[in-house]
Amino acid sequence: MFWLKKAISYWLMPVPLCLALLCVGLLLAFSARRARLGRGVIAAALAMLALFANRSVSTALLSPLESQYPAIPEFSPGSPPQALSGCTVVAVLGSGNSDATGVPATSRLSTSGLSRVVEAVRLLSALPSAQLILSGPGVHGSPSHASVLARAAESLGADPTRIILLETARDTEDEAEAVARLAGGRRVALVTSAWHMPRAAALFRRAGVNFVACPANFLAPEQTHVAAGLGRLGFDVESLSRSTFAVHEWVGLAWTRLRGAR
Repeated sequence: MFWLKKAISYWLMPVPLCLALLCVGLLLAFSARRARLGRGVIAAALAMLALFANRSVSTALLSPLESQYPAIPEFSPGSPPQALSGCTVVAVLGSGNSDATGVPATSRLSTSGLSRVVEAVRLLSALPSAQLILSGPGVHGSPSHASVLARAAESLGADPTRIILLETARDTEDEAEAVARLAGGRRVALVTSAWHMPRAAALFRRAGVNFVACPANFLAPEQTHVAAGLGRLGFDVESLSRSTFAVHEWVGLAWTRLRGAR
């Protein structure tokens, strides 16, 4: 089921979907009977790709996800915000990292992974007795993502004796169940990307975790500063990436809700 879910979701992402439609359109275009249909499929695929790469469209797709849970505000040392009251666990959900050698762990993490671990270390400064759970498996004998997160956290000042590695969870559902076992009813500060938080929250609620949402890695707000007019109508690879994150989460959220998680 896990790999079937991954395969289906992959082909629903903007780039693979549009490329697949382009290939179908080209095949149809060389058919005497279906050439017109083929040209229509090609035009539709190109239009979809352009929309996904548009700044306004990518922002519109991401904003409803990122606006559901506010960020934990800035705070002074020794005076944590009320929202973190009672939290004795900080859990960071996995994202990704490279296997580059000779570079620090902070440079090996993906943008989302780095944002998540930086936020977790910030929260730990307000929770001196909290444990830090870092999640992410390894691939093909490489160090686990959790261990890379741990090295990054330590380089940012986290106490290694407070860190627990969760190296077996393959997806957010596995992470929710594992954190539920490790936390044992304790209140958890849940750290993940803002666009991923709605789905993560639904799965953690279903797993019975008592958590506080602590989103990081906000991507949509940066577009609020784009100049009005042609600036918002621009197209770029970053917008295509944002649209991909958004589509992945909307598909995942729909699947999660179909399975009863709210």
